[in-house]
Amino acid sequence: MRKLFSVDRIQRISFRNDINGLRAIAVIGVILYHLDFKYFKGGYLGVDIFFVISGYLIAGIIKKEIEENNFTFIGFYERRARRLLPALFFVMLVSIPFAWLWMLPDPLENFGQSLVSTSLFSNNILLILTSADYWEIKAIYKPLLHTWSLAVEEQYYIIFPIFLLATWSLGKKKVLWLIFIIAAFSLMLSEYGWRKDINSNFYSTPARAWELLVGSIGAFCVYYKGVQ
Repeated sequence: MRKLFSVDRIQRISFRNDINGLRAIAVIGVILYHLDFKYFKGGYLGVDIFFVISGYLIAGIIKKEIEENNFTFIGFYERRARRLLPALFFVMLVSIPFAWLWMLPDPLENFGQSLVSTSLFSNNILLILTSADYWEIKAIYKPLLHTWSLAVEEQYYIIFPIFLLATWSLGKKKVLWLIFIIAAFSLMLSEYGWRKDINSNFYSTPARAWELLVGSIGAFCVYYKGVQ
């Protein structure tokens, strides 16, 4: 039987210049937005683009390994840790002395909470619990504010591989339909959430999951159609 997912196709998904270019555009947009450039007020959308890219790449990697019968949770998370943790811990360590020297007691206490939650990839949950409004917070008072998006991605990385392994035996088309359905529910939750509690909705993984799942759907389409 002809394999739906060839190694060549996986390699095209993992290493694509257009994806890297899109990632660069997203990074530049976010940086210019936070620098308050007049014509980049929508630069924060770069985070949404990153979520889609992450969903696309991670779905491709996991499906490749499942197809080749060599997927392991230890291997998957070990690669994620090597990719993310060195830079994350470097930022945290560099932030500590400046926070100690310059912050007043209340912001310093919050910074300590952020250190713990960031280490556990749950800073988005802390921001929800403290009702932190992203649009009103001065980044100088929350140097780890940006790690909310990393927390969303890492929580997705925990759930999505389990979902794929649990449903893979149903067949790839049924798995794709399940992803469509879950993405639709997530989008509806997001639409409902921003009207009821915009801050919680902004940081919420369930309300953000549809963006990552759109990327996963894109990965499935590439595999099935052989798009380059």
